Amino acid sequence: MSEDPVTARLLRRALPVVTSLASLLLVVTLAGALSLGRDILVPVALAILLSFVLLPAVRALRRWRVPRAAAVLVVVVLAFGLLAAIGGLIAREAAQLAIDLPRYSLTLREKITALRAATAERGGLSDSFSGFFDMAEEIGRELQPPVPEGESDARLGTAARPMQVEIHAPRSGLLKTLGSVAGGVLHPLATLGLILLFTIFILLQREDLRNRAIRLAGSSDLRRTTAAIDDATGRLSRLFLAQLVLNLAFGVVIGAGLWAIGVPSPILFGVIAGISRFVPYVGAVISAVLPLAIAVAVDPGWSMAIQVAILFIVVEPIAGHVVEPLLYGHSTGISPMAVILAATIWTFLWGPIGLLLATPLTVCLVVLGRHVERLWFLDVLLGDRPALGPQEIFYQRMLAGDPAEAIEQGRLFLKERALVTYYDEVVLAGLRMAQEDAARGSLDRARQAEVGESVRAVVETLGQTRARGLLRRRSSPVGAEAEAALAAIGPDRRNAGTVLRREDVAPPWQGEAPVLCVSSGGAFDEAATLMLAQTLTRHGLAARVAGKDTWREGLSGPWAPGERPALICFSYLEPISLSQIRLTIRRARQALPGVTVLVGFWRERDPASVGRLRRQIAADGLATSLSDALDAALERARAA
Repeated sequence: MSEDPVTARLLRRALPVVTSLASLLLVVTLAGALSLGRDILVPVALAILLSFVLLPAVRALRRWRVPRAAAVLVVVVLAFGLLAAIGGLIAREAAQLAIDLPRYSLTLREKITALRAATAERGGLSDSFSGFFDMAEEIGRELQPPVPEGESDARLGTAARPMQVEIHAPRSGLLKTLGSVAGGVLHPLATLGLILLFTIFILLQREDLRNRAIRLAGSSDLRRTTAAIDDATGRLSRLFLAQLVLNLAFGVVIGAGLWAIGVPSPILFGVIAGISRFVPYVGAVISAVLPLAIAVAVDPGWSMAIQVAILFIVVEPIAGHVVEPLLYGHSTGISPMAVILAATIWTFLWGPIGLLLATPLTVCLVVLGRHVERLWFLDVLLGDRPALGPQEIFYQRMLAGDPAEAIEQGRLFLKERALVTYYDEVVLAGLRMAQEDAARGSLDRARQAEVGESVRAVVETLGQTRARGLLRRRSSPVGAEAEAALAAIGPDRRNAGTVLRREDVAPPWQGEAPVLCVSSGGAFDEAATLMLAQTLTRHGLAARVAGKDTWREGLSGPWAPGERPALICFSYLEPISLSQIRLTIRRARQALPGVTVLVGFWRERDPASVGRLRRQIAADGLATSLSDALDAALERARAA
């Protein structure tokens, strides 16, 4: 039975809506499962991250011939013992700080009074800060120690003494009391026990878990999948270990600095700073709030608070912009927006522990997205690498009519590579995409002219840029997008730095413009021809551009001395018949006997097709890229 065409059309239209609803339902279901199962999933996540940190130590013991089980147990026991010691230290310091806080209430109240008086002199500022001052005074009253009963009676007077009323809750049974106490103690112990158990299991069964992950990945190429899993595991281990070392050093430096300044409980604030720095961008700022508040309350003046602020302002940039890039690169591999989004989502699902786990978990997802083909969308959504390739970004800017951004990215690219490399891998590739869209009918003539005009604007501007890529001068950082483009494109070709001198070539090549570049006439062909002429001129072979109509008229006329070209380059990006190309080459050789003819087919990428075309058109050379055309022209000029 054939399907009704109307029903099929309706189903096709409804398919995107159904897919979107199914995806939304999947996301909601997954979020609900993460929230409901956090009592189990949080220990598992902590165990996985802890196993990444402990894996190098286990491998080191294994290299010393220590059995696997013994190595795992030793490393895990030492790690959890260290964590327990840190937890006890935090509890002791926090208890001591809580005892000392009421002593600082008088200093805090005096400062609030002084600030209120200072702002009252400025009129409108007093109203703006009145709510803040009221809140600070309330905090100061809460921190003030309770007044003894006798002293309170003396202050209030005997006549005004209020009646004391006490309300007692009914006495609960023994079992209820034990249950409430046991619930508060057993839950953290159970969580700690699960983390310990899962960590030992993951470290003991690492190879088995890796094989199961490979099976789930479903790749037919077992070698590549195994290498990807091993590479991801190694990268995550190094990343988390480097983060742990850096944040530990950050906490030590902050604690030592606060001790030198004289802030109470510097060990507590140092530990808080080290833990808070696992939250990127805002972790260091959060860790600075409490020490600043304590410094304001302790010191009658403002010098201690200023010193604390300077300490954080100096140490955090050094850690984030100097030490961190040396340890594991400029970033964790996730975009800033993804960091904020992940922190919000994981905190909503798992509470405060989710805030600490947000960045490590997101890093794991990004690494999986880069190595597992089925999870590629994770890298696109969360990673810091550009979602589009350099040629796609360039073409998108041309479609948007924004050549300024493309020019800026091109200038950054030219700090590290030659102009011909940028033209080949970015601009010419973008023009191929435009030509494919034009062949499909996606670009009409008007849009083709607009895109071609934008490309010519980019080419004309970059052609005037100093050849830094040829001189290999290191400059300022090129930016994330340009770095990704450099990594995707690779190094320059062998002749990218070659510049011929006038005396290096024969007399026919020493004219004012020994190379004539002829465009086939299309909007995209003109831009490609202009790039070819700029490339040859920059490398010592001066070239001029001519359209096909101008060139045909010039063939019949006499050539002035020094104007006769030694090389004619025909540029083709848009489709054209081979018979037309052969006729054009024959006319050129009849009008200019002995001239070298080079044909550029910028759309052709198949080597077999290139060989066939070379035999059919009978030109002196055939190039599919500007680098190939440059190599052929330099070779001909040297041979002459």
